[in-house]
Amino acid sequence: MRNVVVGGAQMGPIQKADSRSQAIERMISLLDQAKLQGCTLVVFPELALTTFFPRWYMEDQAEVDTWFEREMPGPDTQPLFDRAREHAIAISFGYAELTPEGLHYNTSILTDREANIVGKYRKIHLPGHSEFDPERDFQHLEKRYFLPGDMGFPVTRTMGGIFGMCICNDRRWPETYRVMGLQGVEMVLLGYNTPSVNSQRPAEGPADRLFHNRLSLQAGAYQNSTWVVGIAKGGDEDGFPMIGGSLIAAPDGKIVVEAKTEDDELIVHACDLDDCTFGKKTIFDFARHRRIEHYGIITEQTGVIEPAE
Repeated sequence: MRNVVVGGAQMGPIQKADSRSQAIERMISLLDQAKLQGCTLVVFPELALTTFFPRWYMEDQAEVDTWFEREMPGPDTQPLFDRAREHAIAISFGYAELTPEGLHYNTSILTDREANIVGKYRKIHLPGHSEFDPERDFQHLEKRYFLPGDMGFPVTRTMGGIFGMCICNDRRWPETYRVMGLQGVEMVLLGYNTPSVNSQRPAEGPADRLFHNRLSLQAGAYQNSTWVVGIAKGGDEDGFPMIGGSLIAAPDGKIVVEAKTEDDELIVHACDLDDCTFGKKTIFDFARHRRIEHYGIITEQTGVIEPAE
């Protein structure tokens, strides 16, 4: 057995007026709970340090930059790293990254159990739009504030296994999991902030959104025989509700634990990385059964091209 005791640290809403320090205090509280339950890895949501600011339209770049971290760890986040090191717990969380070159990314990191950063991922599939849209009930301006990730889908050997990361909308794309699957990934860590309603599809409610969340994570887990840890921010942020629904899916696609609230909540499961072996070697066995000569269209085009009449 290669057990990793995972704590999924779902977070309730972070309001626009809340400080980084307030968010960090809540994260440390969840980390303390995880220590008491024997966790060796704790996964936090996308943009865990702030409200989901891409819902707000801003023209002043200086205002935009206040939501971004220029270093990691920095003065605000150092206490989280210190507590993780004290507890010997690896952590993964998402934040808005401003690089020394002035580039903006939606980023997640992974540390080892000594709080050293051993993995980084920058969100690739950015949803939404880049300019103010008067037809929308709320804005989704990730394309305005972030660049598409430039690191691909890397995996990291740590804690006796192979770990990868993705963020929110990435989970809906099978290519996300497959690229990591072809690198032998055994656990995918992902954070998300997903609205409870879709302004473009008003008939779609929270139950539909939770269904599609489960579907995406379970399919990615099963089709690549990997653990998938999907951790949300939930609840009402300044009038904008989010679904929560944090869960851990096993390599056979079954959900082993799921959050019951939309608040700060820790879900825990001992994940045996050896459970990935049967699917990787028997059910799928990529090396024997994939037929890449027929997959070229996946990388040759983006949008749909229908056949001629």
